[in-house]
Amino acid sequence: MSAPAPALPLALMAFGGFASGVGMRLLDPLLPMIALGFGTSVSAAAILIAAFMLPYGVGQIATGPLGDRLGKLRVAAGALMLYGLVTMASALAQGLSELTWARALAGLAAGAVIPLLMAQIGDSVPYAERQAAIGRFLTGMVFAQLLAGPLSGVLGQHFGWRASFLAAGGIALAAGVALAWKGARAAGPARASGGVFAGYGKLLAAPAGRRLLALAALDGALLFGGAFPFVASYLIQRFGLSAGEAGLVMAGFGVGAFAYTRLARRLVRRFGERGLLGLGGAALAGLLALIALAWAWWVVLLAQLCIGLAFFMFHGVLQARATEALPEARGTAVSAFAMALFLGQTLGALLFGALIGVADYRVAFLLAAAGVGGLAWWARG
Repeated sequence: MSAPAPALPLALMAFGGFASGVGMRLLDPLLPMIALGFGTSVSAAAILIAAFMLPYGVGQIATGPLGDRLGKLRVAAGALMLYGLVTMASALAQGLSELTWARALAGLAAGAVIPLLMAQIGDSVPYAERQAAIGRFLTGMVFAQLLAGPLSGVLGQHFGWRASFLAAGGIALAAGVALAWKGARAAGPARASGGVFAGYGKLLAAPAGRRLLALAALDGALLFGGAFPFVASYLIQRFGLSAGEAGLVMAGFGVGAFAYTRLARRLVRRFGERGLLGLGGAALAGLLALIALAWAWWVVLLAQLCIGLAFFMFHGVLQARATEALPEARGTAVSAFAMALFLGQTLGALLFGALIGVADYRVAFLLAAAGVGGLAWWARG
């Protein structure tokens, strides 16, 4: 039996997650500003979300097996540095097409970061404690949720959207350098065996593996790509908030998510995985319906303060299961999970963007609420 992977401080891994999370949420308050600057609509500018997420998901085909063979921390650190450089270079884009290609390359690099760091946790933490450890790791992502929207919106409002890209890229570059420097000794040897893509075959051959990937894809389509990216634009266009104000409201998600990182161990012990899937999914459905029917911006704020906790109650169970789906090649398994998640997110961004263009934000949020309710029922089965 192989020895556990050497541990790396969760705080450093969380910093890498923070840098990656900042880039993911960078566009939320900026879409109307970018659309105006390039003379297009928010619906058309939504291609930037899909352009990031599609390569993020497709790139998992290679990044997972590479992490298993070359070392998860080494590959994650190199990808994070490349991601930072490309994000900074995105500030030079002179049109929507140029920015779209830059976001695609950034998404390709970013795809290696979170899945491989999470797989590293799976290598070094027993399953009984893993969801709590992942919760602590997700503190970085949560702080990104808290800070990315407000900072991106404020920077964009006062200095233009390009300043937001420069700041996000600089943070990612610094995190990548720190991870490469401190993580070199903790990287450990690779453990994967067999063909490069053999792990995907094993995962897809198992009914539980196929079900997990389907749940991840629907999760991404309904939430990551469907509802969440459009809340800020909804606030701006329906209630007349500025980009900075919308970003502050969006930060409410991070408050609820931070509560999850502190409560994860107790929640798992109290409700179990099935209970968390049911409670989290039902709460998500209700909160999305509340956003759709909101009569004032502060109603959306109240929903955002709760939706972060509800989301990670549901999503955290799926993440923990992904780290145990293929123990002999965790990088491959978690990357497959992320690939399904972000391919779903890409489809969701395109469908919801088109739906908003022909119908209304409220219709999109209500459809997401109904879909999440059904997803939670299936996940508990």
